[in-house]
Amino acid sequence: MHDFAYHAPESLPAALALLDEYGEEARVMAGGTALVVLLKQSLVGAEHIVSLDRIPGLAGIRVEDGVLHIGALTHHREIEQSPEIRAVAPLLAEVYGHVGTVRIRNAATVGGGLAHADPAQDPPPGLIALGASVRLVSSRGERVVDLDDFFRDYYETAIRPDEILIEVMVPVPAQPARGAYLKFLPRTIDDYATVAVAAQADVEDGTVRTLRVGLASAGPTPVHAATVEAALLGKAATPEAIRAAAEAVRDDIDPMDDFRGSADYKRDMAVVFTRRALERVLAP
Repeated sequence: MHDFAYHAPESLPAALALLDEYGEEARVMAGGTALVVLLKQSLVGAEHIVSLDRIPGLAGIRVEDGVLHIGALTHHREIEQSPEIRAVAPLLAEVYGHVGTVRIRNAATVGGGLAHADPAQDPPPGLIALGASVRLVSSRGERVVDLDDFFRDYYETAIRPDEILIEVMVPVPAQPARGAYLKFLPRTIDDYATVAVAAQADVEDGTVRTLRVGLASAGPTPVHAATVEAALLGKAATPEAIRAAAEAVRDDIDPMDDFRGSADYKRDMAVVFTRRALERVLAP
């Protein structure tokens, strides 16, 4: 790790001013669980680290006008344990409960995890399945980006050098929507998955009214499995239809070989775990 200047601004405008001043030489740090490791391994470089830790108002959970608002500095463990989230979006609590260990979940932040953009992380598939978006702020103004458009490439996002992710927004699912998160772990329980699938659905009179499916470890970015959804929306959730839709996930993914499995193996497991997730959320 090489030397860098550490900044701890106490307001959002002060943090944005630092990004304007130092541009691409600066990196924003939230919980630090990912960035510190990358800095130690010299996988990323930064002349200036801008910590968000002292800025008030960037953490917290609230529901307003049918939208769940989660501050970027909210810790994973808070999402996992929040009674409010368990009441309105239980899939989110389930997904965040699978991240690493309790020690990691107590330090890692919601915004930092998304900005890190590791395609094997647990939260993105669940947030994709829930139709989430993020709020990005700069000194020029703010913009909202759907999570479908947020992840651009391997470890790359839509965040510009002068922007800070300050909030995640999740539409409160209509009741009685069902959610499921399945994670295939060939090694330890706190490891990244060989493949993971999140699904959220609403079925009325046996017909699929809404369905969203997200995957991790299935490509250079988290995956929104739109082909799977299209195969079932407006149709009867029969076992045959579910199996056919699960097979369609092959068209949505582009996995890579690694020590958790070959690309071909991951494709096969994506089909298996997509089918299981669909069976869970679409069962009568």
